[in-house]
Amino acid sequence: MSSTTPIRDRNAIVLAILRIAVGILFLIFGEYKVFGTQFTLGGGFQSWINRFLADGAYPFMIPVLRNFVLPHATLIAFLVAYGELAIGLALVLGLLVRTASTFGVIYMLSLLFSSNYPGPHAPLWQYFGASLDHSVLALCFAAFALGNVDRILSISIYARRRVS
Repeated sequence: MSSTTPIRDRNAIVLAILRIAVGILFLIFGEYKVFGTQFTLGGGFQSWINRFLADGAYPFMIPVLRNFVLPHATLIAFLVAYGELAIGLALVLGLLVRTASTFGVIYMLSLLFSSNYPGPHAPLWQYFGASLDHSVLALCFAAFALGNVDRILSISIYARRRVS
């Protein structure tokens, strides 16, 4: 019996397609930020941070956003823009998928805690409901970081084959 069963192949293909789809989303997110100036130099990033502060950052994130992120907004805006683009490229191409996915989890959790606070008296289920914007992608990134999702439909697998 071969070490790769049809079910494993199908699962690997489906995970690779999900990896590529998430990568395309991040290419779209990063593209307009990198190739435009509104987000990085036009105050777009600061606008988002101020909206997070006004509309629902978790209490422990408020001092981080006010005292660290806003004073370094331009630098962090460029890190976000190029980070999203790099995550997207890595996932689409299948290169450094674990590294990109680890940063993706960190990024999604940062966004979740910066923007999805349902309030101090909300029932537990509302915390999960409020987090769906970011928790679903965080779970995808966690699966990509822990799994073996770059063994199909990736440049790295083709490069390894050429070297062998």
